Amino acid sequence: MRMFISVIVLAVAFSACSPSKPKVNDKDALTRLLEGNRRFMEGHPVHPDQTLERIRELKKGQHPFAVIVSCSDSRVPPEVIFDQGLGDIFSVRTAGNVIGDYELGSIEYAVEHLGCQLIIVLGHEQCGAVSAFLQHESDTHHDHIQSILHYLESEPEEKALPDSLKHSLYTAIQANILHGVRLLRTSEPVLRPLAEAKKLTITGALYQIETGKVVILDSLNDLASHDSIRQ
Repeated sequence: MRMFISVIVLAVAFSACSPSKPKVNDKDALTRLLEGNRRFMEGHPVHPDQTLERIRELKKGQHPFAVIVSCSDSRVPPEVIFDQGLGDIFSVRTAGNVIGDYELGSIEYAVEHLGCQLIIVLGHEQCGAVSAFLQHESDTHHDHIQSILHYLESEPEEKALPDSLKHSLYTAIQANILHGVRLLRTSEPVLRPLAEAKKLTITGALYQIETGKVVILDSLNDLASHDSIRQ
């Protein structure tokens, strides 16, 4: 009897967070985000779905249409810079937008159980974690910040850069974004098969603090061009 009740409870809990609405495909999701960013950048946000009524609607379950993996920096709140509302974005935030096992588990949950088909790894200008790495502050940290710096040290994208760009903060930030994209695209057992089957899009993006614009980044070929523009 107890087992039967437990099964019912789990079923009810799962149905409350499972998508009952049609899934938003990756292209529509990206378009929706970029249109929202344009509104924010131009100073005309509409602040959708930010009411008490919306919160009450979400008691029935959440249906985010995209996963945003971003930095914890207070200047980079995804819902604000993409002009989205409650229940629209599944947000995973860490300093330096680093991705470990806990973050992967959260992302997998959003993809498997909430139906998200788009993941964006969002970095930003003036990232303190990347700046600390370039300044070789890893020798001075004896706290948990050290684990963030170790993550940045492991980036194959950074090692592939020309020597002329390796000490550029802006370029290192972009390399960190692409490192996160690569990590997610090769993550087993959930994300890689979906990405290879074209059922899941994983891409990188850079937030320019001065302009408010989000720029999509998808390969190392983008690094030099964007770096030259900003320098």
